[in-house]
Amino acid sequence: MTIPFGTEDTSFVAAGGEQGLIALVDAFYEAMHTLPEAAVIRAMHPKDLTASRDKLARFLSGWLNGPNTYQPKYGRISIPSAHRHLDIGEEEMEAWLTCMRVALDKQPYTDDFKNYMLTQLRVPASRCRTR
Repeated sequence: MTIPFGTEDTSFVAAGGEQGLIALVDAFYEAMHTLPEAAVIRAMHPKDLTASRDKLARFLSGWLNGPNTYQPKYGRISIPSAHRHLDIGEEEMEAWLTCMRVALDKQPYTDDFKNYMLTQLRVPASRCRTR
């Protein structure tokens, strides 16, 4: 019997663990840097994306029921509070999700897992909206 995504650490394992998430995050920021429709969200980030990459990978680890590595380094995260200083609307949210879709497509994940991730990521992405 297969355990569904979102149960225990099945999503973290399906993502390839820590190394898989690092690859996903790298592909995500590459998409953000190169896609014209992502220019608006790239401008919201610092020039040096080292901390942004680390935070996203650590967030995804805990969010996918893997090790909680975000809180020990950065403290508790509140998605709305962390993005409150940014002007994020529907266009910016969709640009972020487009970058994630492009990044997911570059990973060796099953189509089921890619679809699961995009559906689930819409929730925190919508919580980032400030307008």
